[in-house]
Amino acid sequence: MALGKDYVKQECSLARALEVVGERWTLLIVRDALYGVRRFGHFQTHLDIPRAVLSARLQSLVDTGVLDKQGHDYVLTGTGRDLWPIVHSLARWGDRNFSDRGPCRLFVHIGCSEPIDAGGACPACGRVVPPEELEIHPGPGLDAARQDPVSVALRSPHRLLEPVPV
Repeated sequence: MALGKDYVKQECSLARALEVVGERWTLLIVRDALYGVRRFGHFQTHLDIPRAVLSARLQSLVDTGVLDKQGHDYVLTGTGRDLWPIVHSLARWGDRNFSDRGPCRLFVHIGCSEPIDAGGACPACGRVVPPEELEIHPGPGLDAARQDPVSVALRSPHRLLEPVPV
């Protein structure tokens, strides 16, 4: 029997957030959307996710206002872009605790040309940098074995939120 995705007996904002992004694959879809993935086929190729699961997760993210469907593209809304600090913090936590090669991705403040720290701040200007002002670069922990078009495109520096040049 499948587990439900709601926490009706929990009076907690974290429980409400997990109802939206706590299912398997959901945060990886949000991560890819932040990286600039927008098309159903590109999400599917990059994540190796079953079509039915991807379809359900994308629809749920649209229904909750995290993504907006614009033609064939799925674009993060303001609510979705607000997830950037969480996605970044979880990735840095994973780097610190579960990677022996370093971060897979580096995020550079475009205005200062400096990588942001684990808290999302630019060491040069001291600001916490929003995703619109960041460029993604491959890091030392990136495994370049994947050759799908999205993985290859993500090995080239580009701005967050802008469509991946696939």
